[in-house]
Amino acid sequence: MSAAQLVVHRDKELMAQAAAARLITKVVDAQAARGSASVVLTGGRNGNGLLAALSSAPARDAIDWSRLDLWWGDERFLPEGDPERNVTQARAALLDSVPLDPARVHPMPASDGAYGSDADAAAAAYAAELAAAAGPEDHGPVPTFDVLMLGVGPDTHVASLFPELPAVRETERTVVGVHGAPKPPPTRISLTLPAIRAAREVWLLAAGEDKAKAAQIALSGAGEIQAPAAGAYGRARTLWLLDAAAASQLPRGLYPPASA
Repeated sequence: MSAAQLVVHRDKELMAQAAAARLITKVVDAQAARGSASVVLTGGRNGNGLLAALSSAPARDAIDWSRLDLWWGDERFLPEGDPERNVTQARAALLDSVPLDPARVHPMPASDGAYGSDADAAAAAYAAELAAAAGPEDHGPVPTFDVLMLGVGPDTHVASLFPELPAVRETERTVVGVHGAPKPPPTRISLTLPAIRAAREVWLLAAGEDKAKAAQIALSGAGEIQAPAAGAYGRARTLWLLDAAAASQLPRGLYPPASA
């Protein structure tokens, strides 16, 4: 478990641009060290804002896009191409404009795919896909992702792990179907906390006043069942990327003055 580090930016636009630059550096370094890189994407306004900033970043093409594996932390269990699916939004924000290897892009199954409306079967299939991609060096059933990004919800949820619901309590499976989610759509697929913690680095993104209380709760020692964001951490690094509004309820001593 790595202790959380915080970086606070003036506003959400600057946060997205800085996070995109940080991600470019991380991917380029991983590719130089190991030949390829793996990143887990997140949806929502902050995840998509980061992808849009990456799309327009001058250094975007420093990444060898053909040697990048992309996974997702969660997905809304909706038909392929639905505008509310995270993968649909990611394609529009960035993926359709860069030369990715289609075989290295791993969207979660759709509700009109091979598993029909069975979210649990779809989740099991994604878990099997992760396991197949994991090597002996990963020491577990998922790859050691270089960066896994998560948006933080106002209720402290990350991926589709909501407070007190069964998915956040899962300790064995790496991917689960989520039923009865408190925000629409109610049926989703999500990585579990054990899968999230396999990442070298976990980045939690929060911007806006509506995220301030969630950040304060998650960073104040709350339990992961009540505050799933508190249970999301990386093997080597856990990084909270916030704007000033989302950090407004945090003790000033949690982050250095130069961050603001």
